[in-house]
Amino acid sequence: MTILLVEDNDAIVMGLEYLLTQEGYQVLTANNIMRAEGILNKETCDLVLLDIALPDGNGYDLCRKIKQKGEIPVIFLTAKEDEDDVVKGLDLGAEDYVIKPFRNRELISRIKGALRRRGKESKELYCKDIILDMDTCTVKRGEATTVLTKLEYRILYTMMSHPGKLFTRDEILADIWDMSGNFVNDNTLSVTMKRLREKLGDTEGQIIKTVRGMGYRLNI
Repeated sequence: MTILLVEDNDAIVMGLEYLLTQEGYQVLTANNIMRAEGILNKETCDLVLLDIALPDGNGYDLCRKIKQKGEIPVIFLTAKEDEDDVVKGLDLGAEDYVIKPFRNRELISRIKGALRRRGKESKELYCKDIILDMDTCTVKRGEATTVLTKLEYRILYTMMSHPGKLFTRDEILADIWDMSGNFVNDNTLSVTMKRLREKLGDTEGQIIKTVRGMGYRLNI
């Protein structure tokens, strides 16, 4: 899924690029309306995060143009918090209006909600040649498809949802704690990780990298 971020604050752009990339999105950026329009004319974007106050105009005008051309979801991301500003943005067809400063997890939730309402939310996760199907709980690498156990699926889903992120063993254990309603200990995690790697054809640990003394990271 590709998100276009239209924002002229470099610090916000840097932070959001990192956040969205960790969530598995491809991020394109533009610091003004002209660049944003150029990207929209060339690239297929699934959602636009749009500031209102931009150097060469305002986000309302760009939102209006986006909505005239198609059904790309737009979320305003702005410091303008007056009720009139919010109403104007929503009246233009924006899916949501998020006021700065925002909380990261809340923003991600709003993005997922906007994509889901538009029927754009992906049912698959991708990393290199690995495809994880969230409907069937299966993983495919190349032409080979395999069914995962609940624990294997949960571990791979967690890591593929945040490609490149370093997970400590404690973080992974906390995430899979209640999958079967039973306690999952450290030894079980080691055995499950070994079997998951075997199913992925990753016996050398080149896909799920072990970071010695720290944890695991999905190699992207």
